Amino acid sequence: MATDHANPAMAPSPWVRQCVESLQGSVAVKPGLRALDLACGGGRHALYLASLGYVVHAVDKNTPDTVWPANVQFQAMDLEQADWPLAGQQYDLIVVTNYLHRPHFENLLGNLKSQNAVLVYETFMDGNAQFGSPRSPDFLLQPNELLSRMSLLNILRFEQGLRSMPSPAMIQRAMGITGTWSEIQSGTITLTQRD
Repeated sequence: MATDHANPAMAPSPWVRQCVESLQGSVAVKPGLRALDLACGGGRHALYLASLGYVVHAVDKNTPDTVWPANVQFQAMDLEQADWPLAGQQYDLIVVTNYLHRPHFENLLGNLKSQNAVLVYETFMDGNAQFGSPRSPDFLLQPNELLSRMSLLNILRFEQGLRSMPSPAMIQRAMGITGTWSEIQSGTITLTQRD
């Protein structure tokens, strides 16, 4: 299934693409791995990951008007309820963009498989109010906050600051993995389908 890049709103984030493509170049990614697109919105990342062969669990509070391929399971759920609705679920890859709910961040990390699972996170940070929404500090990361919140992972990539395209925004983004640093450096990490 090809993703709909003709519709710019459905094109995957360049950051997500770069991170996933870097996995394919340095970590052996096999089709059938389990991925989570958290707060998926219209599903652009779920569709992108599905096109690469991932089995995707896409979740959002609102149900998008999206035709899902067979390897995407969409589930409408409130991610901000008191009890973490994804407790017990395990994923090889988790993608989060333009969403922040600090009370469940640690729970989200618990959804990563214990070895060789990857979190790709990209959202707005302090200073974004000058460019538009979100403006509330509840939805804006503080400088280096992702590094702190993802401290149990090995950080493979991290960026923060002004993003000029497609529109100006203050962004923070990170990619981390649950493998050991020596495995990452030697290129011995292999993500394989797990039952």
